[in-house]
Parts: sequence; C-alpha cells; structure tokens
Amino acid sequence: QVQLVESGGGLVQPGESLRLSCVGSGSVSIFSMSALGWYRQAPGKQRELVAVITSGGTTNYADSVKGRFAISRDNARHTVFLQMNNLEFEDTAVYYCNVRWLLHNYWGQGTQVTVSS
Repeated sequence: QVQLVESGGGLVQPGESLRLSCVGSGSVSIFSMSALGWYRQAPGKQRELVAVITSGGTTNYADSVKGRFAISRDNARHTVFLQMNNLEFEDTAVYYCNVRWLLHNYWGQGTQVTVSS
C-alpha cells in the first residue's frame, strides 16, 4: 500500500500561482517505477486528468492547462509536484494526486484550490 498526502492548496486570485506537493509513504519502492499524475474535480463535474509524468520523465497535460502548469517528480523524496501559474477561475477544484504502476493505483485525499477575486 502507498499512502499519498497532498498539500499546497489554497485561495488565490486570478493570475496568481500555487505549488502543490504530494508525498508518498508506505510501499514507496514502486514510486520511481510509477506514472504520477494530478487530477482535479470541480463541483458537479467528473474528475479529469490535469497532468501526468511517466517514470521516464515524459509529461502530458490537459489542453486547458498547457503552458500554465508544470508537473515534476522527485523520486528520492517520493514526491510529485504541480506548479500552477496564471491561475484562472476555471481551475477551482479539488486536486488529487495519483500513483499508477501495473495493477497498483493509489489516490490521495485531495487538496482544495480556489481561484476567486
């Protein structure tokens, strides 16, 4: 089992930045082999992929965040980051990190990001 804890969410104004972190614990031996992702779920909407980084470092982003968000990983610290710049109202959601490797699929509890003026 892998436990994931997200942090870094908060209330910001449009145009501001936040950096989310997700730290893994438990059976973290799989961390470096796993694809790490950030998802988000806004009220009344389905959970959607925001960004993913493979074990080899390849990244992929939702079109809505390309050029504004950056995902990165630190395998030694079992951590995945999401740098979010130029935040927009539409970015308001609960953000979840995800660790996926073969049949293993783990989720964090989520961190709230609210963009409001």
